[in-house]
Amino acid sequence: MRISRIGAASAATVAASALVLSACAAPQQESEVVEGSSITVAWNQPFYSYNSNTSFGNATANANIVYMTSGGFNYYDNTPELQQDESFGSYEVVSEDPLVVEYTIADGVQWSDGTPVDAADMLLAWAANSGVPNTPDFDPGEFTDPETGEFTEDYPTDVVFFDGSLGSGLENVSEVPEIDGSTITLSYDNIFVDWELVFGVGLPAHVVAQRALGIEDAQEAKDALVEAIQNNDEEALASISSVWNSDWNFSEMPSEEDANLLVVNGPYVISDFVADQYITLTANENYTGQNTPQIEEVTVRFITDPLAAVQALANGEVDVISPQATADVADALTELDGVTVLSGVEAVYEHIDLQFDQSKSGTFNDPIVREAFLKTIPRQQIVDTLIKPLNPEAEVRNSQLFVPGAPGYDETVAGNGMAEKYGEVDIEGAAALLAEAGVTSPEVCILYATNNPRRVNEFALIQESANQAGFNVTDCGSDDWGGLLGTPGAYDATFFGWQSTSLGVTNSSATFRTGGINNLNFYSNTEVDDLLTELDTEIDPERQIEIQLEIDRLLMDDAYGLTIFQFPGVTAYSDRVEGVDPGPLSPTIFWNIWDWTPLGSDSE
Repeated sequence: MRISRIGAASAATVAASALVLSACAAPQQESEVVEGSSITVAWNQPFYSYNSNTSFGNATANANIVYMTSGGFNYYDNTPELQQDESFGSYEVVSEDPLVVEYTIADGVQWSDGTPVDAADMLLAWAANSGVPNTPDFDPGEFTDPETGEFTEDYPTDVVFFDGSLGSGLENVSEVPEIDGSTITLSYDNIFVDWELVFGVGLPAHVVAQRALGIEDAQEAKDALVEAIQNNDEEALASISSVWNSDWNFSEMPSEEDANLLVVNGPYVISDFVADQYITLTANENYTGQNTPQIEEVTVRFITDPLAAVQALANGEVDVISPQATADVADALTELDGVTVLSGVEAVYEHIDLQFDQSKSGTFNDPIVREAFLKTIPRQQIVDTLIKPLNPEAEVRNSQLFVPGAPGYDETVAGNGMAEKYGEVDIEGAAALLAEAGVTSPEVCILYATNNPRRVNEFALIQESANQAGFNVTDCGSDDWGGLLGTPGAYDATFFGWQSTSLGVTNSSATFRTGGINNLNFYSNTEVDDLLTELDTEIDPERQIEIQLEIDRLLMDDAYGLTIFQFPGVTAYSDRVEGVDPGPLSPTIFWNIWDWTPLGSDSE
């Protein structure tokens, strides 16, 4: 599912970053790898792309693996509080007006092939996630396969397009940053309130350049990449951006000649990968940071059925699970011995989006038809049937931007119209709107995860309700639904969960801004764009809430879609491991993988 990316693919904000460094360095780890130790974790979706900064690869299933194999300037703990990792690098504001931030990689930090991490890697990260070098007005949609979500062979070779740009926040750094050794200086065009959350090192610059430019030597490859960015060499950048977009999409262990796709700079490296079964990570011998893992080998098994994950835990086949919670899962876990169960509410919310453009049938081009369809969504029935058995206090969520209980939530529910217009199913009202629109039996093909039992049940409830009003709801569901999100012509509506990745106030920008990296339904409203731009630079918390209240209302005026519920969360782990302590933000259970301690005879 596409639910992990900077602040963009996130739930509503509950706090804002200030223009000062408020994070503190985490204490130095004294741990070391326990030779021969291993654990297995179950996850509900297979890994399929190492570049989780693209629209195709932006999924929690991918981000989990990227997190465990990548170093970064900061990360969230489970409180959640932002922690700096100064063993990877440091950053400081050298000017507040204009905003200038300097990042420096720490001495000794290197990629797993021994190549130093330096300013070339950071310059590539800026180019790829700012979109500044991109060819103006290029639309990749017409070169995207509606069956797979990936770019087709007809993709042009003479355009520059990094699929990781608008809405990241780095588009506010429009001038090529200055670099010097291991330091890069970002000069923002305007104050950007979430500057601390938007920048890090992604893919290795030397590998990208080696693959794109055919240069074997790592340093020569980096130098060529830097020169291409600094000189805006469109021919070289076209190849560099194409490699950055697509080469790291792999769903099994790369071949020997593609082994450089596995070069990373974090605590773990990918050591084995079998399609649709599992991916194995092994402690990185070249990792020099403070977050040294204690478990030598971590295998993530892909188990899409939550009850099957519970059974695997019971059988000792896996040690940690965090499945989508259902009543059956909760009941089954109570029967297990030697298992610790943690429950709560996650920073993930279910929502249904309607395609505003480039949809399968064009049904929702008419706002009256959008409104009619939203009147049929049985949100309360979904919550009562599927969520309340796990959380009796569960309620329908009525905001696109605010988490229930957060400042601003009650105000937005009172004013955005979601609860008022769509609080109850209105079949007669929906049918009347279809008659007003002059359409008969409009088709709505819905994309969802067919390998997820809860989503299968949701689809059945939505289909039955909408068909009563005169819609023809058809099944566009897929096991590979995550890569299809945002693909032109693939579906008319979709429901899935957005996972919060930070507490940034600008999180919603990439989702609702015209052309935003997480704007998967091609929504566009100039008023919303202007408000998001204002939000980028607003440091007054009260005004931040006012802006978000207005955006929330405009989204409902446009019949954008509906939110449904916050996810109930459950994590269970065996007595073979300790230190598992899930956080609410992505990567949830994996945020402190280096603190997990192996227990049991096979780890002694």
